[in-house]
Amino acid sequence: MLVHNAGVSMPAHVGESTVDQWRTTFEVNVVGAVAVTLALLPALRRSRGQVVFINSGSGRAVSPGMASYSASKFALRAFADSLRADESALRVTTVYPGRVDTDMQRELVAFEGGEYDPTRFLRPETVAEVVANVVATPPDGHVHEVVIRQR
Repeated sequence: MLVHNAGVSMPAHVGESTVDQWRTTFEVNVVGAVAVTLALLPALRRSRGQVVFINSGSGRAVSPGMASYSASKFALRAFADSLRADESALRVTTVYPGRVDTDMQRELVAFEGGEYDPTRFLRPETVAEVVANVVATPPDGHVHEVVIRQR
């Protein structure tokens, strides 16, 4: 099993963003996942393994000020979908959590000019439990996508 959870966010509106921000965001959020997946693909094939991508709500809908991040998450979604289409022996799942109580979220709230209240966000443990449930799906099932939002 391979779980992709690495990611960076550099909040900026399109006109305020830089090419370096875009490169860094895509290197970490997309190219990193592609590189690790390709390196482990032979073992994943042999084991008929599972790949889980922790994406983001920004991989389904764009938010103001999240240009490079949203674009990278849409690209990650396309990679996961391509992997699922090309490697039928693998189970490939994309999890789209809403906003999660992390340091990245604290930075985003500061960018937005808000006050941070961790009770407004999903707990990381909640996302981890969702992933555990996906992985525990019986062998005859294949969960393609999970969307989880805070209450």
